[in-house]
Amino acid sequence: MDTIKNKIEELKEKLNEWGYAYYVLDSPMVDDAEYDKYYRELQSLEQEYPDLITSDSPTQRVGGIILDKFEKYQHKTPMLSLANAFNEKDLRDFDNQIYKEIKNKIYNFFVEPKIDGLSISLIYNNGTFVKAVTRGDGFFGEDVTTNVKTIKSIPLVISDKNDYVEIRGEVFLSKKEFEKINQKRLEIGEPLFANPRNAAAGTLRQLDSNVAASRNLDAYLYYFLNHEIVSTHSESLDYISKMKFKVNELGKLCQNIDEVIKHIQFISEQRMNLNYEIDGVVIKVNDFNLYEALGYTSKFPKWAIAYKFPAEIKTTRLLDIFASVGRTGRITYNAVLEPVELAGTKVQAATLHNADFIKQRDIRIGSIVKVKKAGDIIPEILEPIKNEDFESLDVWQESNQCPECNSVLERVESEVDQYCINTSCPRKILRSMEHFVSRDAMNIEGLSIKILEKLFNNGYLKNISDIYFLKKHKEKIIELDKMGTKSVENLLDAIEKSKSNSAEKLFFGLGIRHVGKKTAQVLLKNFKSIYELRKIEYEVLENIYDIGPTIAKSIIDWFDNKDNDKLLMQLEKCEVNFNYNGLSETNFNENISNKSFVITGTLSQPRNHFKKILEDYGAKVIESVSKKTDYVLAGIEAGSKLEKAIKLGVKVINEEDLLSMLGE
Repeated sequence: MDTIKNKIEELKEKLNEWGYAYYVLDSPMVDDAEYDKYYRELQSLEQEYPDLITSDSPTQRVGGIILDKFEKYQHKTPMLSLANAFNEKDLRDFDNQIYKEIKNKIYNFFVEPKIDGLSISLIYNNGTFVKAVTRGDGFFGEDVTTNVKTIKSIPLVISDKNDYVEIRGEVFLSKKEFEKINQKRLEIGEPLFANPRNAAAGTLRQLDSNVAASRNLDAYLYYFLNHEIVSTHSESLDYISKMKFKVNELGKLCQNIDEVIKHIQFISEQRMNLNYEIDGVVIKVNDFNLYEALGYTSKFPKWAIAYKFPAEIKTTRLLDIFASVGRTGRITYNAVLEPVELAGTKVQAATLHNADFIKQRDIRIGSIVKVKKAGDIIPEILEPIKNEDFESLDVWQESNQCPECNSVLERVESEVDQYCINTSCPRKILRSMEHFVSRDAMNIEGLSIKILEKLFNNGYLKNISDIYFLKKHKEKIIELDKMGTKSVENLLDAIEKSKSNSAEKLFFGLGIRHVGKKTAQVLLKNFKSIYELRKIEYEVLENIYDIGPTIAKSIIDWFDNKDNDKLLMQLEKCEVNFNYNGLSETNFNENISNKSFVITGTLSQPRNHFKKILEDYGAKVIESVSKKTDYVLAGIEAGSKLEKAIKLGVKVINEEDLLSMLGE
């Protein structure tokens, strides 16, 4: 047995070394045939002696596990986003701010490409890979360990044997792999991914790890959280590189902001030659010991910033303009373009927003137009080029009929948008269902727009409440193309589970105009149930903090509609929860619940960390200080909000006071 064990260890060591050379160093040591020969030999021995299979074996990277859902995971250290810089002035302002904060201390910067992918956190215990978590909202992410295991450039075992090691980076798809995936999707008639980032995100969130394994995701690692081991960012990258993580080759230590600007220019020039997408450059203070002194704003660390590349602008011909209708009936106009390569992807369509947008810019079908990608994601038309052919083109006329149901469109007074007000419009119904089942609303996993369309077209869905009657049609739905018993059972379980959601999710899911996720939370925290909310008069609603006259009128109008009243009765009949249960007995605190807080200054954690704690206990976190404010939570350099609180006699507390109020 020892001989077999030694042989397996020898094969693993050899294959891991070859894999590292191929996937990380991009310098193959052997050809594919030789690698496959040794891989099959290892596979054969492991099949014969399954007790000798270990987590670091190359054979354990193959997909095969199918999950029902992704579990939530709370980050030990929040995964924050970065503030943006768009020009040289922004970069110099960033440098000046650091200089002011740390006075006479010497500092330098590390500059590296901003990979356009999906942020990931990798966790190792005693040298073994145990968990991979997405960024999520920065505080809670999703456990995608099974899919990340299939990424061959991420080691399953590392040389650092500490109890807890956390390393963060970016999962991405190379341009080559992106083209391959889209080509396959084209061949089988599936919709194409818009860009490599979307494809990477979709792949990482696949419940079937076979799909993830087939798409050849990759990862660059850029942040080592165990600062007690190394003291600078550049040292940390050297350290994780020695542990065989893939570190970007364009990263550079710069001694001052002039060197930073010069290296940004260099990376920008290399951008189109890279085999992966980047949308900017990240600049970090190199010395970890300065991070605490520099601190954080409410959203971002002050020791780092992301320089965003200017949007690339191209010209192409506008072939057509067509309208589409959303869940509220709002009409959006879209452009069909002659294909043009823009920021690394082929663009054939762009948004034109509304009729006024088109008229003001005098955009005409057949004209040559300037196109850019807003934030390098959404293509947008800037203006037409008024050459000698332009005047001969017809002036564009807005549509007066819904593109789906042909109903006459209406324009709300003081608004630029047109609306289809037909409650039976099929596209409105589908879009409203898509919104209703979305994550921030009822969060019904498995009801994608494709499945909704299939059920709608087959007559099983006519409105939102029909979702809760689908179990009556279970056997017939199973017979539909690409449905199957297991997927239908999972879908029906998810629908049943959604009935117990706290009522703010239902209220947001109803798709009332102007009522967003936050507004729904505010209203249900105040009135505790949809039953109570529907009794409230306009004057009461408009005076609630964060509501106002526009939202109040929209809510009253929605409740006054007979079709909506009928929908609520149907949902009630299906035993969908109408009550707010966000505040349980366990997290009610008489010092905090229903009180208003303003957070200001630099605290030990980002402001969102404290905001979440306070809101979990039923407090309202507001932006400005007034006589009605109950508390101001103040950190270092609190500034004008602290001064105003003292002047108005509002109680000011620090972090210790807050912990004391929480009983901790």
